[in-house]
Amino acid sequence: MRTYGQYCPIARGAEIFAERWTPLIIRNLYLGCGSFGEILEGAPGLSRTMLSQRLKQLERFGIVESAPKPDGRGRHYELAPAGHDLFKVCVSLGEWGAAWLEIAPEHLDPFVALWSMCNMLHRDRLPGRRVVVRFDFTGRQRPERYWLLIEHGDTEICKTYPGLDEDLYITAEAEAFVKWHAGQLSWAEATRNRRIQLHGPSSLVRAFPTWNARSAFAHIKPVSPTAPSSAA
Repeated sequence: MRTYGQYCPIARGAEIFAERWTPLIIRNLYLGCGSFGEILEGAPGLSRTMLSQRLKQLERFGIVESAPKPDGRGRHYELAPAGHDLFKVCVSLGEWGAAWLEIAPEHLDPFVALWSMCNMLHRDRLPGRRVVVRFDFTGRQRPERYWLLIEHGDTEICKTYPGLDEDLYITAEAEAFVKWHAGQLSWAEATRNRRIQLHGPSSLVRAFPTWNARSAFAHIKPVSPTAPSSAA
């Protein structure tokens, strides 16, 4: 690992934190992703090789801890005390990004928003029975389809048909769905002009928006960029 060669704590901390994918790995671990596969699923684009390297590095620095799973297949990962402290840096970075950076077209991955939503659900508002929700996302280079399986308060995102009856059908523009979860659009704004459409039992249609606890940074109001002053 390259170093800055400085005693400054900012430099020494950046040598670890500023490595590509490290903040997202720490975020996923904080959200409860305990297995290699769960961490990987929450970071689309991260390769298995890179994740393995980063986890080993974080363990070496005492930021992540791991132990064999009880069934002996794979390892369980969690943040060490140093990792929980480092997550505070992730929060500060997220607050800055929510305030000062716009959501650009390349950020409109609906799977990431759906994955994030599943980690921020109001679980006490979920249905008491098994519910399968199908999502059809539009507005990207190609349509994307996912299924959300809810059962006993647990959720699972499926990229292929789970073989179960579908209870609720949602068609959504990726931009509207992402910005609704991020807190930049209200539900009324997101569903205006049929940007998000729901089809199914009226009870589920009414309940669906109440499940979403929104992004952890949804409360942060974006800062309007200052217009450049004209020359005198």
